[in-house]
Amino acid sequence: MIDKTLCELFAGVGGFRIGLEQSSTEWQTVWANQWEPGRKSQHAYDCYCKHFGEKDIYVNQDISSINKADIPDHNLLVGGFPCQDYSVARTGAKGIQGKKGVLWWDIRDTIEVKKPKFIILENVDRLLKSPASQRGRDFGVILACLNELEYDVEWRVINAADYGYAQKRRRTFIFGYSRKSTYSISVNLENPLNIINTAGFFANTFPIEKLISLHETILKYDSIADISENFRYDFGNTGFMKGGKIYTTNSIPVYEEPILLRDLLVENPDEKYFLGDNIEKWKYLKGSKKIERISKTGHKYVFSEGSISFPDSINSPARTMLTSESSLNRSTHVIEDPKTKKLRLITPIEAERIQGFPDDWTNTGMPEKFRYFCMGNALVVNVIERMGYYLNEIFNKEKFIDLDDSNENSLEAI
Repeated sequence: MIDKTLCELFAGVGGFRIGLEQSSTEWQTVWANQWEPGRKSQHAYDCYCKHFGEKDIYVNQDISSINKADIPDHNLLVGGFPCQDYSVARTGAKGIQGKKGVLWWDIRDTIEVKKPKFIILENVDRLLKSPASQRGRDFGVILACLNELEYDVEWRVINAADYGYAQKRRRTFIFGYSRKSTYSISVNLENPLNIINTAGFFANTFPIEKLISLHETILKYDSIADISENFRYDFGNTGFMKGGKIYTTNSIPVYEEPILLRDLLVENPDEKYFLGDNIEKWKYLKGSKKIERISKTGHKYVFSEGSISFPDSINSPARTMLTSESSLNRSTHVIEDPKTKKLRLITPIEAERIQGFPDDWTNTGMPEKFRYFCMGNALVVNVIERMGYYLNEIFNKEKFIDLDDSNENSLEAI
C-alpha cells in the first residue's frame, strides 16, 4: 500500500478533508490552501485552522503566487475549483498561456510538478457543456491537459440526493490516475464499457443502471491552444478517457432514498429566522414573472422566469444551496416550521447538515451571512466520504514502485 497523503486546494472550510477522514483515520493532510480574493477577513481559512490547528501546512495565499515545488509530495490531490473560462492563448515561442486568474492552470501546474498518483476534482455540472458558444471546450481543455500529463480520467455528474443524501446538488467529479499507478494497470485490463458499468472508480462508489453502449471520439490536437480554438463535443454525464480516447454517455443512477429536509431541522429556532411582515416580497421573488427590459444596445426584450415552490417542501431533499442562502432572494430556502407553522429561513446549523458538515462547524467567529456563504460554496461531505471508502481499497492495493515505459503494461511488474 501507499501512504494516504492528501493535498487540498481551494479547501474552503475543509469538506474534502472531513469526508476522507470520516472514511479512514489514516488520511494525512500534508498541505492545503485557501484564499478568498478581495477579502480582508479570511473567514474560511480561520475556520479550517480552528478545527485542524495546522497553520504551518495550511497556506492562506493566492495559489498562483506559490512555487509549486514548495508543496510537499502527496499521493492524492483534491480540489473544488471555480468554474471559469478555460480558454488559452498562443504566446509565440513560449507556447500557451491560460487566461490570467483562471485557477485550473494552478491545478495543472501542481500536477505537473508534484505528480500525485491520484486526483479528485469537483466543479459545477455545466462544466461539461461550457461555454455555450463552443459546447464542451472547457472540459476538453482539462482532459487534454491531463492526457499530456499522462493521466487517464473518469468523470461523473453526481446528484447527491440520488444517492441518499439531503440535497439536490449536481456536481461534476473528475477522478484522474497516473498511467504508472497499479490501479491504472488493473482497471485498464477492462474494456471501457465495463469500467463505466462495474470496474471503475465511480461504478464502485455511485452505481448506475447498466449501459449497453458508449459514444467514442479521439481527442486529436496539436496543442492545448488548438483544443481551445477548435474543439467542441457533447460530453455525457458519465465518461472515461484513456490515452486521449474518450468514451461517454448519459447514465441513470441506481437511486437510493434521500434524507428529507424535515429530518435535519432544529427544534425551537431563534425568532430572527422567521420572515415576519415581508412575506409579499418573498411571494413576488418566488413567483413567475415577465418583465420588459432594455439591453445595453437598446434592444427591448422580455425577461421571464417560472415560479418555484413557496414554501419549500420539507418532505423532500433541499434544493441546491447557493452562496446567497438566507438573503432576500429567489434561491433562498423558505420553509414552514413544523412546530409553529410559521414561515422561516433555514438556520446555519441546518445549512451545515444539508451539506453533511458537523453542527456548528462554521460557528468560529465569522459573520452569520458568511456561514451561509461557506456552505453554499462547499461540497456534500457525505459524497466525499463515500468516495473515500473505495479510495482506501485502491490505496491499500497500490505499490510504491513507478513503472517505466518498458513494463508499465505488465501485471508482472507489480
